Amino acid sequence: MYNKYFKHEKGITGLETAIILIAFVVVAAVFAYTALSAGLFATQKSQEAVYSGLTEAQSTLELRGGVIATANASGGSVKQISFIVANVLGGAPVDFTAPIETAAHSGLADSTSKNKVVIKYIDADQTVSNLFWTRTALGTDNGNALLEANEKFMIVIGSDADDDDGGNLISALGTDLGTNKRFTLEVLTPAGAILQIERTTPAYINVKMNLR
Repeated sequence: MYNKYFKHEKGITGLETAIILIAFVVVAAVFAYTALSAGLFATQKSQEAVYSGLTEAQSTLELRGGVIATANASGGSVKQISFIVANVLGGAPVDFTAPIETAAHSGLADSTSKNKVVIKYIDADQTVSNLFWTRTALGTDNGNALLEANEKFMIVIGSDADDDDGGNLISALGTDLGTNKRFTLEVLTPAGAILQIERTTPAYINVKMNLR
């Protein structure tokens, strides 16, 4: 009788087996869904990064041609710099709405200007942000302020005269741009890489110079 009632023997019924199998299936399904969701999220983020990088590349400017400096007189100081820009890869349009002239002819963009493109000047003596500039379309042009595929804009920093069109570099800079001076112009657009133009003025200032 003792052996009959206290004998330790255990078994697994078909119902218990089914419950265990269902539990395994549910757990596996949850893990599979989690892995699939993570994969889709990663794919989406990768796609966004690719599109973002493509937008940045297409909104980047490139310099076309030389950088021309105009001085106030032979042996004087640079008052105006001009160069030509175009889109890299013929990409996304860049808004080149020009800044507003300042009443004080300071050579800087007015504080109320709506210009999206900002031009910054840097040399060993100073940093000047948001210079006054104008644009002129060259060749193909649809008449708006957007620099689009196959279009080129000539950008002129500062005015030719000392007392109109918002002033010039002589007004904007604390230290004049004279001989043997290395400087950098940064053209900052709403999207895309910064276009950096680095040049050095020659040992003698002519009225018109192609800076190398």
